[in-house]
Amino acid sequence: MSSPDVLNALRQAIKSKNPITFSNAQGPCSSLSAATHIDLPSGSILKSAATRYGKAGSDGTSPQDCYTAEALYLAWSLRDAAVAEYMKQTRENGLTAGYVSITERKTVVDWLEGRIPDHDRIGPAPEVESTTPPGSPPRNLRTLPTATQKSATAEVTSTPAKRRYAPDSHDIDVVKRIKQTEVELRDRNTVLRGTKPNNFSAVRTAYADKLKKLREASRSGVPQPSTTPDPKLQAKKARNFQPIIIISSSPTALITMHNVKRFLQESTFEHSQEARARAASEGNTRPEDLIAIYRRRTNIDSSGKETEIQAKYFVVDSVEALSKFGADAWDRVVCVMTTGQAWQFRPYKWSEPRQLFHHVKGIYVTWSNDPPNHKIKDWNVTELKIDPHRRHVDKAVVAQFWKILDAWIVANKPWLMKA
Repeated sequence: MSSPDVLNALRQAIKSKNPITFSNAQGPCSSLSAATHIDLPSGSILKSAATRYGKAGSDGTSPQDCYTAEALYLAWSLRDAAVAEYMKQTRENGLTAGYVSITERKTVVDWLEGRIPDHDRIGPAPEVESTTPPGSPPRNLRTLPTATQKSATAEVTSTPAKRRYAPDSHDIDVVKRIKQTEVELRDRNTVLRGTKPNNFSAVRTAYADKLKKLREASRSGVPQPSTTPDPKLQAKKARNFQPIIIISSSPTALITMHNVKRFLQESTFEHSQEARARAASEGNTRPEDLIAIYRRRTNIDSSGKETEIQAKYFVVDSVEALSKFGADAWDRVVCVMTTGQAWQFRPYKWSEPRQLFHHVKGIYVTWSNDPPNHKIKDWNVTELKIDPHRRHVDKAVVAQFWKILDAWIVANKPWLMKA
């Protein structure tokens, strides 16, 4: 039996469910690993004989590109074995390479058992003229003369001429469409690399004249303007960085000049009447018209370093007190606390509530058990609710106030956060 017929013989034996045994030079044996031949009803074949079943990714034109009879038989005999057991058996039989892969095992088994009529990787069977008279019994390959065995071995190992591949026009069109929709995989290196070369010649050209003038001025001895800031100007600028909070001057307001310092600085709410009585007992009959509030704040720079500073805020309740800060006072106003009464805004720079709370942060201070105030629904203000009895929640209320105010300052007047 020549090597191309090995595949048909093996398939016919498996389809017919005929017994398949093994043998070597000493005779029959029980395991495939110790055998050199696979004994089929139609004859004995070398287990290393190449078949016409091409391997994946090959054109099947040479015996090295095709599976051996042993590889196909192992795939069929271990068709129900687990992956680990199958790989173990292939190694024990010496098939470290050339075995049927796990992904192809089912297709090979289906073809050998006749469930698949044809396969695109099976080469055509050569036309062989039979010299055996009709009705003669099948011959065993091991009983052939030595010369015939050499001829059969030469036929197995010889490499036939490669067939010329003629691409199908339909396949060419399909490949073109696939390439058009192909997405290039990118990783972090290709993303960061960019697609255009960086050219900073325009920047260098723009600063060439300035650098030239600076060099000429340094050679001629012309004094350059000092880059050291003036301490007086720096102090004035620092004073202008403190934010200003305006509260209502109404005597019925929850936050007044009597209790605002203790509320914002010490996070404790004290009724205005009690705070006024306490101040009077200490000899302070009238509150100050301008109060400084100090608050510890943590700043994080661009490098991630945290710095704790003591920020300073000013609180006033009238336009007269605000005028003490100069012409740019309204540029430093960051918050207006209101009781919901529109008369509070009449002397302000922006007397209309919607316009006012477009330029400053509006805070509506009320009791937590008060009903909603419909007058402020269009004012763009945030409600700050104070509990009438539970003083242990004052700290959370004040923390919420500073969080809201800091976010507004960063978004609208960030220069005031440097204070």
